[in-house]
Amino acid sequence: MAQQEKTKIVLGTATPGGGFPAYGWPYAEVLNETDETLAIEPINTKGSNENVLSLDQDKIDLGLVTGEVTYEAINGLGRPKASNIRIINATYSQAGMFMVRADSPYRSISDLKGKSIAWGAASSGFIVLGRYVMDGLGLDMKKDFDAHLLEKAGDGPPMVLDGRAAAMWGGGVGWPPFMAIAKGPAGGRFVAPSAEEIKRIQAKHSFLKQTTMPAGSYPGQQGPVDSVGSWPFVLCRATLPEDVGYRLARALHKGQAALSKKLDQAKESTLENTLAAAPTRDLIHPGVLKYMREVGVLK
Repeated sequence: MAQQEKTKIVLGTATPGGGFPAYGWPYAEVLNETDETLAIEPINTKGSNENVLSLDQDKIDLGLVTGEVTYEAINGLGRPKASNIRIINATYSQAGMFMVRADSPYRSISDLKGKSIAWGAASSGFIVLGRYVMDGLGLDMKKDFDAHLLEKAGDGPPMVLDGRAAAMWGGGVGWPPFMAIAKGPAGGRFVAPSAEEIKRIQAKHSFLKQTTMPAGSYPGQQGPVDSVGSWPFVLCRATLPEDVGYRLARALHKGQAALSKKLDQAKESTLENTLAAAPTRDLIHPGVLKYMREVGVLK
């Protein structure tokens, strides 16, 4: 097929070394291979907040955005309401937690108060999740911790490994920064909210869902880890033509097995999970809804 016949689509990911680039490149590769009319081009960005703004202004076609930033954008919380965004698919469930070195003495969130924390890239959606989780516990992520907001997510693991930071905040299965810490000389261990703390967080911020990261998601992780979080999305600009949204949904559905082989967490990137995770059905792109009806996911 001639290059000019392909539909060029720009996908905003996040800073190097984080989970969104790790998802975005295989996602683009598999969808392009599955539907030769697609030419998805992933690019690094500053993350969720920049992606929402760029989508709303028609500067990019697709963008990876955390559930918390999506929630704020569609409701106009602390930012102008974003009206030009729709959902192509949910990516993978993502619960927020800290990782410390396995030889660290820290076992609880209260143990980490006042300590040096690598919170992640400054414009990342993980920062937003961290703010909500800490607020639910009556804490301020900047005032109650020695907070480090990073240039890129990949800057965090070396800080934990050499002791400049007591912990790094993040989440999700296969997240590259956590993997780097877990594979370090000492190994890694998670510090997450307790069952009682999860109840307190959800009482204040009910849009956060309890999620469980399965045992064995990282080297040395013996048991499941419960926390709160949400589903990130591949969002698109609402002005994306219906047929393009349809082709993206079809390519993801047909290429799902191939994508899962490249990226374990992509096993969750299904039409069914997208329908369940979307805040409202109206937020799903019309082309995606059309394909969902065609394959019987949506009646």
